[in-house]
Amino acid sequence: MENIFTDAQNNEHTIIMKYLLLYLSIFLFASCSTAQHYSTKSKKAIKLFEQGKLAPSQSIDQRTHTPNYREGIRLMEQALEKDPNFWEAHMFAGEMCELVRDYSSAIDHYQKALAINPQHSSSGSTYFYLANLQQAVGDYDAAIKNIDLFQSFRNANPDLISQSHNIRENCLFAKESMENPLNFNPINIGPGINTADPEYFPTITVDGKTILFTRRINDARVETQIKEQEDFYVSELSDKKIWQTAIPMPNNVNTVNNEGAPTIAADGRSLVFVACPDVTGRNYGENREGRGSCDLFFTKKLGSRWTNPINLPGAVNSYAWESQPSLSADGQTMYFVRRVSRRGEPKNSDIFVTRKESNGTWGKAERLPSNINTPGLEESVLIHPDGKTLYFASRGHVGMGGLDLFMSRMDANGKWGNPENLGYPINTKFDENSLMVSPDGEIAFFASDRDGGFGDLDIYYFSMPEELRPTKTLYFEGLVYDVKTRQPIPGKFELIDLKTGETVIVSEADKLTGEFMVSLPTNNEYALNVSYPGYTFFSQNFNMTNPDNLEAIHMDVPMVPIDLNDKPIVLANVFFDLSKSTLRKESYVELNKLVEFLEKNKTIHIEIGGHTDSRGDEMKNNTLSQNRAKSVKDYLISKGIESTRLSAVGYAATKPVYTDEEIAKLTDNAEQEAAHQSNRRTEYKIVK
Repeated sequence: MENIFTDAQNNEHTIIMKYLLLYLSIFLFASCSTAQHYSTKSKKAIKLFEQGKLAPSQSIDQRTHTPNYREGIRLMEQALEKDPNFWEAHMFAGEMCELVRDYSSAIDHYQKALAINPQHSSSGSTYFYLANLQQAVGDYDAAIKNIDLFQSFRNANPDLISQSHNIRENCLFAKESMENPLNFNPINIGPGINTADPEYFPTITVDGKTILFTRRINDARVETQIKEQEDFYVSELSDKKIWQTAIPMPNNVNTVNNEGAPTIAADGRSLVFVACPDVTGRNYGENREGRGSCDLFFTKKLGSRWTNPINLPGAVNSYAWESQPSLSADGQTMYFVRRVSRRGEPKNSDIFVTRKESNGTWGKAERLPSNINTPGLEESVLIHPDGKTLYFASRGHVGMGGLDLFMSRMDANGKWGNPENLGYPINTKFDENSLMVSPDGEIAFFASDRDGGFGDLDIYYFSMPEELRPTKTLYFEGLVYDVKTRQPIPGKFELIDLKTGETVIVSEADKLTGEFMVSLPTNNEYALNVSYPGYTFFSQNFNMTNPDNLEAIHMDVPMVPIDLNDKPIVLANVFFDLSKSTLRKESYVELNKLVEFLEKNKTIHIEIGGHTDSRGDEMKNNTLSQNRAKSVKDYLISKGIESTRLSAVGYAATKPVYTDEEIAKLTDNAEQEAAHQSNRRTEYKIVK
């Protein structure tokens, strides 16, 4: 049974190589033991040593189900009691202490071996292994000193020399980072979420009110000696800003097998997660089929019910290990981690990206560029709802020595910038992982087993430093409904950057309830269009260029049936310069949607109405409103719409949304100006 989060997986290649190296050493020592000349003359010490070097291959540690290195260590220490200067016993004890992750004891044995015989290796490799461990425990000055000694050996292993440069660079970075720490005050998220069991890999909806995470639990149904498996739990944020007691996902999502590393869509209604097979390597859960190792699965929420998960449709899953997905806010792009194995290189994991095809399946995954992926390990990827900020964990970039958290920003050309280490003490000598950043960018969540928690791994949150924050992202929520019957409609949403014409978000309302939630990245102006067959399209404008005082927006979307021809539809994203009738370029996005609507409904005739507010000269307002309506008509004709289907009328201030009397009652100048702005509009209505 494969656990999705464990360090053993992260360091799999390193551990395997250590096993192989030690087995090779044991074999060599065993094969020539009769001719071996040891540094000790104590026969008792030699006997204990030879027993100790064979112990790992002769029994299994019942706690870890690995070769019994602890028994080997015990025998080596007995040998050293007979002769403390037996440097070969120190070396073997150090190797085995390293394999059981007792790094302090391993360092002690290596140091004593070097003190007894500094030149026992012509390649100086012991200095390298010692420095590597000293980096792991945060003794950076000592690590630098021993790396320098190792690099002075003429016969030093070239592969280790290459790695030694990385160790030295990491140690220098760590020292500087610790001398300039960030303001970091992690707070336990609380007993509603954290328990004595491990909790990790949180994911959150764009409104910040629902969090979904992985919990590793004891389960008697598990058919292995260790009765553990991973399930999903969900918690809601109360009005008092307290996370409520988490409840498990339904049984068609959670199974007796492992489910983990979830990513929830911005609106909370789609979920992609990882499921792994049982000990047979075939069973992924009831009614689930996999393609290899751990696969990505998909489920969707309809009303209050989650559908039965299916293997993610498309070309993402393979015979390799896919995990840790992260959906973009529009649900059209997904980043994930795939464990890969290139010829001549150790098994590793890299970050990949895939995009949703027009038929709803996921396209062939592409590995992110080499400035993101390294020959080391990359994992725990997060694409922020702004769509342009990527967070991930890596061993391959310069950091504190373990698995560090990094951030990369996408430039205007769609290329990822060089990653930036999040710094100390967000990153430490230990492995950091499982980072999630809130939509507004102010708060970050992560998993840690630090002191003071509720048990094992707990979820914590902290205030993200300003320089590491993504673009602030708000949200727009409400209900799509038929204006005539009040029945909910699963309208399709498109959020378009007016400056570039690029579609930023694609979403749809719930098929049963009509409810929706759409993310709104700040710093741009957007056109929002909502469409559904048989209805005129709805449009809205969101100017997010000044995000400081902006809040989430709640607005219901009334959809007008095509046959209801007496209700005008506002074209909220048609713009003119002050007192002019020339269309601004940003208007083309909206008008192209109107062209598309008219092309799909070829029997429809519309009237385009131009409106002004009541201020200014009445005759000039009449002329201006007529010319603006005509400009829209001319644009539609230029795009192939027959002129006979179009008429243009200037209404000036004769059909206000707000009357002068209503505006006069408003006491706030900003509210009065907003009312005048509502009166200055371009509309269309179906006349035939």
